[in-house]
Amino acid sequence: MSSLIASFRAHSKPLMKLAWPLIGSQIMQFAIGLTDAIMLGRYSLEAFAAQVLGGSLFFIILVLGSGFAFGLQPMVANAHAKKDDQLIRRSTRMALWLVLIFAAFTVPVLLYSEPIFIALGQDADLSLQAHHYLKIMGLSIFPALLVNVFRSYLSALEQAGIILYVTIASVTLNAGVNYLLIFGNFGFPEMGLRGAAVASLFVHTTSFLVLAIYAARKNRNHNLFQRFWRPDPEVFWSVFKLGWPIGITVVAEVGMFTTASVFVGWVSVVELGAHGIALQVASLSFMFHLGLSHAVTVRAGNAHGRDDWAGLRDGAKVALVISFTVAMLASISFFLFPELLLLAFVSPDEPNLEALIRRGTTLLYIAAAFQFVDALQVMGTGLLRGLQDTKVPMYFATFSYWGIGITSGYVLGIVVGWDAVGVWLGLTLGLTSATILMLARFRILARGPA
Repeated sequence: MSSLIASFRAHSKPLMKLAWPLIGSQIMQFAIGLTDAIMLGRYSLEAFAAQVLGGSLFFIILVLGSGFAFGLQPMVANAHAKKDDQLIRRSTRMALWLVLIFAAFTVPVLLYSEPIFIALGQDADLSLQAHHYLKIMGLSIFPALLVNVFRSYLSALEQAGIILYVTIASVTLNAGVNYLLIFGNFGFPEMGLRGAAVASLFVHTTSFLVLAIYAARKNRNHNLFQRFWRPDPEVFWSVFKLGWPIGITVVAEVGMFTTASVFVGWVSVVELGAHGIALQVASLSFMFHLGLSHAVTVRAGNAHGRDDWAGLRDGAKVALVISFTVAMLASISFFLFPELLLLAFVSPDEPNLEALIRRGTTLLYIAAAFQFVDALQVMGTGLLRGLQDTKVPMYFATFSYWGIGITSGYVLGIVVGWDAVGVWLGLTLGLTSATILMLARFRILARGPA
């Protein structure tokens, strides 16, 4: 116990100094989607459900491509610890190349999405609305991926403050444009769901421009855009090899939740609405752990670069204690205030309000249980990324989220007939499996060289 207290004092301050801007930026980034959900929920339940469906496809493609951005983070952190500016420039430039190539190949999927939703058994009208949303929102894949590269680059250099400021500004800008275009205020056209897509495209593009200009001016010694057009095959493949398993790992988890949305969509629009609202609430608390995990990746990458294995282990223990404590607080709030949390997303005049609240409350009770495993699995993943260990965690994630989570969710929700409740129980089992495997893997690797 005394050693843990000593470690907490030594590691908590530098960890949280880096983590707070990253946590804040994750929460603010999530708030952009949350703002869309709240505003569209008050516009109409159908628009909200279409945004849940279309947004899920966009997000799964975004996080798959973001694997290259996330892979950049430990590379830059490691190089920064060794004061290797040349490697920082080369790896960042090739990460930008990779996300642009990825976006070019995947944007057609977003622009022509209606047949995909129909093939997945979604309602025809809902699929058409989601398609109209993605015809505009899909173009955001380019600036959104570029933003993630600069977020990883700046956070690895412990320059995360600008990320928070830009994200806060983005939330405000997104809410303002939503207000004008979703509802048609102040003489602007009432665009509903498409108005939210236009706002998101504008905000992502603006954020990219601001971060790119800041990064180039703040770190002139890195010369990020020097001979940008020149290929660098060696580093290109290094970033690719580290990044693609991260993309698969993240998409395995996001895909589990996206597939869960598809399963629930088979039941009814009301069930999908309750699922979407409860998922937004649960995801909000998860943003703390996601931001903390990015800070942990940077700290672990630095320790790895210095061969400081004792510091790595002690810092990991501190991060896990902090994450668990926050998960406990979130879990308590889900139990005590479920109706209050749910009502933020739906109009009091909604005809299906009672059914939405009843089902959403049950789902939040389940979310209270999986807060702990969801938090600890992302912390384990972040620690392993700091050690540039990405391929084995990819296998763990695929097995846990699809072999266990999706399979049991389908059986309990669709076959047994427990609907959204059964699907969410499956999610909990998948997250529990990932937590056990990721933390066990880190415990082995953190011993250091034999």
